[in-house]
Amino acid sequence: MKAIKNIYLIYLLLFSLLVSCKDSTENEVEEEETTNKISAVDISNYPEIELTNPVFYNEEGTEINFLSYLSDHGVNTVRLRLWVDPVSNHSTFDEVQRFSQELKGMGFKIWLTVHYSDTWADPGHQETPERWKNLSYEALKDSVYEYTSSIVNTMSPEYIQVGNEINTGILHPTGTLQNMEQFKGLLKSGIKAVRDQNTNTKVILHYAGIEGSDWFFNEMYGLDYDIIGLSYYPLWHGKLLSELSSTLSSLASSYDKDVLVAETAYAFTLGWNDWTNNIIGSDDQLITPDYPSSAEGQKAFIKEIRTLSTAKEYTLGFCYWGAELIAWKGTEATDGSSWENQALFDFDNKALPVIEEFKIK
Repeated sequence: MKAIKNIYLIYLLLFSLLVSCKDSTENEVEEEETTNKISAVDISNYPEIELTNPVFYNEEGTEINFLSYLSDHGVNTVRLRLWVDPVSNHSTFDEVQRFSQELKGMGFKIWLTVHYSDTWADPGHQETPERWKNLSYEALKDSVYEYTSSIVNTMSPEYIQVGNEINTGILHPTGTLQNMEQFKGLLKSGIKAVRDQNTNTKVILHYAGIEGSDWFFNEMYGLDYDIIGLSYYPLWHGKLLSELSSTLSSLASSYDKDVLVAETAYAFTLGWNDWTNNIIGSDDQLITPDYPSSAEGQKAFIKEIRTLSTAKEYTLGFCYWGAELIAWKGTEATDGSSWENQALFDFDNKALPVIEEFKIK
């Protein structure tokens, strides 16, 4: 009888261990899936804004450290732009290197968006840097390779965009869509630089919008990249979040790539906090009535973006653009922020409820 009792106890112990191991494994898998997702903000202007010594507050009105607050509320990745020789001293190689080191020290992953320009690069602007303007195609490829190599070797980003919103190509006029082979050749040069310097860095190709994205990524066949990134702003890219979701799924399936929302943002008010014209100024630029221009509307919009951009194994996450763009030059600046009504902090630099949606669930 005693022997049977001992066997029974052993059986219970083994069963408990088995269940415990199963639960532990499931928790580890779930945790790994969650930590692989990207909850990002683009705060490329923060080094400039920080020079004005702004004070930020939490929702209760207590003073906070801006970067620590983002980290504490689920932001795990910071996206930063790089300009080659900008007129100002901001978004330069040196500034981005210093800032990325600070961010890494705080535990953030780094996502670099290389514009290959001295200024904004987007579907309407892809200007070749002044120092590269008279180079031949072959010399331009070499410059892209060396410049990208230096970035990756120095900063070791987890993610890097070879170009920003490259719908119309890069480094115009050499790398326009009309010169598709040269466009792809320049991208190949940048991608090769990344691979040669750091095999752990993931390469993103970044397209602005939904319309035309399938055609574009079909044209990118043969390039060695990892992730498809789409910008999505209702003003420019349509007001159907369901279309964004289906496009992400379709692109992932068609091209066997992970996908993410590389840029998005939303207005919490139609008001202004300086004298600089805002990008968003009327409700017809937003998705109403579902997502009104209010703190709760902004929160609900980003909640849906987070949900659709992390729901599948292949949807890696999202990045909120301009999280830091308060009216940092003062309330009467005409050259200040055109984005202060889309920042993550209100006109008193107080955290908005949307920050609660950055925790990956």
